[in-house]
Amino acid sequence: MATETILQHWLFTDFVLPFLLIFFITFAILEKTKVLGDKKQLNALLAFVLGLIFVGAVFPKLVVENLILFLTVSLVVVFVVLLIWGFIAGEEGLKFSVIPKGLKWVIGIAIVLAVVIFLFSITGIFPGVFEFLFHQSWSQGFWTNFLFVIVIAAAIALVLKSSKGK
Repeated sequence: MATETILQHWLFTDFVLPFLLIFFITFAILEKTKVLGDKKQLNALLAFVLGLIFVGAVFPKLVVENLILFLTVSLVVVFVVLLIWGFIAGEEGLKFSVIPKGLKWVIGIAIVLAVVIFLFSITGIFPGVFEFLFHQSWSQGFWTNFLFVIVIAAAIALVLKSSKGK
């Protein structure tokens, strides 16, 4: 049987780490924005109270814990992608300024969609949204027409873009 370390203890994972996370984030934001002035004691006290309130609330704490887990897994995925990209790119490396503007938009939209879908799934909203969008009497006709319009718009955009180039 595996032994439990202090970092795995429920008191540490359920209270200490979430409290410290919210305390330091709140304190840093208050210090940076100077909403309450330059008084570090007041900023620290407010961050302390908000950290305690946060630890006492179950649902927001679970959402933040799951979001942090998503962030850590996402960082590992991004690291692996950048590592592979570095092997492919060679000595030149990754130059963000060279990436086409369209690809930057695609990457940004993919990141936003991933975060939104993850938030919907961990908050329990996703099944209701999925049911509303895809299991209604109107949904089949709507999505068929929607995709048809998207394909037509993309075709028109490509034709207009190619005619501008000539």
